[in-house]
Amino acid sequence: MKLLIQREKKQYVPDLDREVTIVEGKEYFVTDTSKDFSTMHGTIKAKDLKAKDGTIVKSNQDKEFIVLTPCFSDIFRRLKRMPQSIIPKDIGAIIAETGIDGESVCVDAGAGSGAFACFIAHIVKKVVSYEINDKYLENIKANIETLGLKNITLKHQDVTQGIAEKNVDLVTLDLPEPWHAVPTAANAIKIGGYLVGYCPHVSQAQKFLDAVKKAGLQPIKTVEVIERPWVIDEHRTRPDNISIGHTAFLIFTRKYT
Repeated sequence: MKLLIQREKKQYVPDLDREVTIVEGKEYFVTDTSKDFSTMHGTIKAKDLKAKDGTIVKSNQDKEFIVLTPCFSDIFRRLKRMPQSIIPKDIGAIIAETGIDGESVCVDAGAGSGAFACFIAHIVKKVVSYEINDKYLENIKANIETLGLKNITLKHQDVTQGIAEKNVDLVTLDLPEPWHAVPTAANAIKIGGYLVGYCPHVSQAQKFLDAVKKAGLQPIKTVEVIERPWVIDEHRTRPDNISIGHTAFLIFTRKYT
């Protein structure tokens, strides 16, 4: 795999008395470097795709591109998503709050597209992901393979009926009715471990917290993460017109006894 970055170019226009962008910076993701790759600005030869990172190559239209090897996040952003997935702003909050690391074992229930399981598998020891929907399974397997991950176990099972894993560091529930899975999740978590609910709606959050208290877990906090991009250049410093607002409530709970 390779990334091709088309370098942005600007040109001073006297009539406007300012620089304008004449070539937009654009990123291309190349999955097969054994073949020539075509873009709207020409074709890059296969031999040029194999150049070392940072090399500037030219298309047959004499347009310049920078060659890079994609990192994990580059590939992650291009995974095929079917149902709604937990996105990086929320994934980052879960990782930061629970402190999972290279020794952690995690259970992810409601795999969906496998995005969350794949991301945390990049940093933890092992992930076991539960999904009951048949139509999602093949896509999850394909995403795991695309990222080359070997530490994810995918189970086609209903998490409300039981979790075989014990003494895990983290269980995350991204389910329409996560409260039904709280008792089995509580049994799977080790003392000091975390149960995190991902609840888009207030009603879900309330029912989830009620179940958490009945199971003897301790609510830590409920948050939503709002991402607000900014536009900063020579002429503008302002919030972008598009921001990423509410996706879900992240409900952090912990097992103390």
